[in-house]
Amino acid sequence: MTNDPENNQQQFDIEISDEIADGNYSNFAIITHSSSEFIVDFVRLMPGVPKGRVKSRIILAPQHAKRLLMALSDNIGKFEDTFGEIELDEFSANPAIPLNFGGQTGQA
Repeated sequence: MTNDPENNQQQFDIEISDEIADGNYSNFAIITHSSSEFIVDFVRLMPGVPKGRVKSRIILAPQHAKRLLMALSDNIGKFEDTFGEIELDEFSANPAIPLNFGGQTGQA
């Protein structure tokens, strides 16, 4: 990690394994939270299959969840400036799938 005194930004040396670099496809996310953490489950739902599969789970401190929200918002804005507005179909905007697993639940 180095510190650039001109613009006060830190630079990190980050490695990624080949397995992680391949990524996992997800077309649904379930977000839950407690007073100390946010849990984001990335799910793959397949047409005609009644059971989805969690492909990845990320656990974040509330501060990191808010930083992720800000970073996603910034990147979506840049994407839409270049490629146009991302349109949401009716299902994407209002998924009608029950997702209450006994806690406070949001949808994304």
